[in-house]
Amino acid sequence: MNRIWNSIVGKLWITILLLVSFVLFIVTILLLEFLGNYHSETVEEALNQEAATIARIFNQHGEMDISLTVINDILGPETNAVIAEAPHESTYFIHEGLNGEEVREAILNEPDFQKVFETDETVMKEMLLPSLSEEDRMEAYIVLASPINTGEEVHGTVFIYQSLEVMDRTANRTTNIVFLSAFIAFLLTTFFAFFLSTRITLPLRKMREGAFELAKGNFDTKVRAASSDEIGQLATAFNQMGRQLKHHVEVINQEKEQLSSILTSMADAVITFNQDRTILLSNPPAEKLIQQWFLKKDGSMDESLPPEMLHMLDHVLELEEEIEEELEMEGAYYAISLSPLYSGESIRGAVVVLRNMTEQHRLEKLREDFVSNVSHELRTPIAMLQGYSEALLDDVGATEEERKEMTKIIYEESQRMGRLVTDLLNLARMESGHMRLYKEIVQLNSIIERMTYKFSQIAKENGLNLSFATTMDDWAAAELDEDRIEQVMTNLIDNAIRHTPSGGEVSVLVEQDQGYAKISVSDTGVGIPEEDLEYVFERFYKADKARTLGKGGTGLGLAIASNIIKAHGGQIYAESKVGEGTSFIFLLPLKKM
Repeated sequence: MNRIWNSIVGKLWITILLLVSFVLFIVTILLLEFLGNYHSETVEEALNQEAATIARIFNQHGEMDISLTVINDILGPETNAVIAEAPHESTYFIHEGLNGEEVREAILNEPDFQKVFETDETVMKEMLLPSLSEEDRMEAYIVLASPINTGEEVHGTVFIYQSLEVMDRTANRTTNIVFLSAFIAFLLTTFFAFFLSTRITLPLRKMREGAFELAKGNFDTKVRAASSDEIGQLATAFNQMGRQLKHHVEVINQEKEQLSSILTSMADAVITFNQDRTILLSNPPAEKLIQQWFLKKDGSMDESLPPEMLHMLDHVLELEEEIEEELEMEGAYYAISLSPLYSGESIRGAVVVLRNMTEQHRLEKLREDFVSNVSHELRTPIAMLQGYSEALLDDVGATEEERKEMTKIIYEESQRMGRLVTDLLNLARMESGHMRLYKEIVQLNSIIERMTYKFSQIAKENGLNLSFATTMDDWAAAELDEDRIEQVMTNLIDNAIRHTPSGGEVSVLVEQDQGYAKISVSDTGVGIPEEDLEYVFERFYKADKARTLGKGGTGLGLAIASNIIKAHGGQIYAESKVGEGTSFIFLLPLKKM
């Protein structure tokens, strides 16, 4: 039943049935009422005519016997009459049937008919009387009491009564006709409803199936417009809707792909938050950053977010204001921009853009340190050049030897400035990638040994023992720029000699470490504090600012050495213990033979 009621055919069918049933019910009620009134009026008129006929017969014949004979011949079989000259006196039956005596007594004893004898007025009334055809059964009769006028006097009263069974038969026949009409209407309605299903509901079912296909994403679905009426127009509108949906979905997908590509290619981290602070969308840099925070906090995703950013997010969501700040979070510097996202007039979330400024801060600090260090390194020689040159101009030197000494100092300081400028230019070229290497295949043992013993005389002059050792095969070779490697060795051995007190040792060791040659330059000097080891290869960095004073150091040698080794595909690092000595170690890839 639910299936029928949920379909258009069922609803149409039931609606038409209810409508037809209601109309037939109203028509039946009205028709029965009309037939009842009509039959009552017809019977009343017929009884009046029969009463007039009886009176006319009495006027014509005069005698009772002759008049009764004529009346029996004229009146129909369904009409019965009782003629009484006076109440409870002589009475005569016409068409007397079964139970005639009882009918006569009931009629003559009716109070309403008693006044007919007194007033000579006609009275009509419905009465329940014994049946004239069956025993022990009562029937409804309509009785007419009318005086018989024979000239100038009243000869008696005639009581004409007729059964209402005819009216009941008419009502039953009418009801049967109505039921037959209802059955025919049911058949016609059913046929009409299912006929309409092929004309109306079938196209609607096709459109329903097409709508389900559209819901699945099949936007190429089409329905056939078989007519030009409203259903055909609906089918046309449905097909147009499908085309529009396909177009809009394609546009949305293109915009989504474009936005995804933009977010993926962005170097900045982009995070979209919901109203409840949950993350809706993030690009790869943001996911990497969130993962780093999560590993640091070792908690839930919400707890892993820095409290500074959560505080800014709450401010944006509550006050609906944009925020742009630069602050430090989790040991790094970020430029943060937060903007609210709206859904109509209400805020639905916020988007956060984070740019990692740590490298910029580091470069800025390096720039500031570079300017400070260069100024510091140049200030002393410039001051000495200025001071001694003014002394020479003022002819301060009393003797020729003093003037020569001043001139020598000016020369040495100018050379020191020249070395500083040269080292700065070389370092700038290396860091910018403009350093050119002239590589050749050489045997490492021989060239490292040669580079080491170049400093034998200087070591003897400083009271040091310089040694060379190797555990690597003599035929081991590497492809390198010999001049650049010699520059590295010169810097490392020179530093070791200058920072080792007299009586100490400087040793060079060559070893093979898998596919690399491991060259170590060790001394027994004062050493470098452990906290300074990671900074020794930076420009101008000096663990002891006073230890190079007067020794001609620029603070750029180790930075240059680090760039040369990295350009050869190797690495360099330092090991040291304060009071025991320092070792500078670099690795160079060996040539596979």
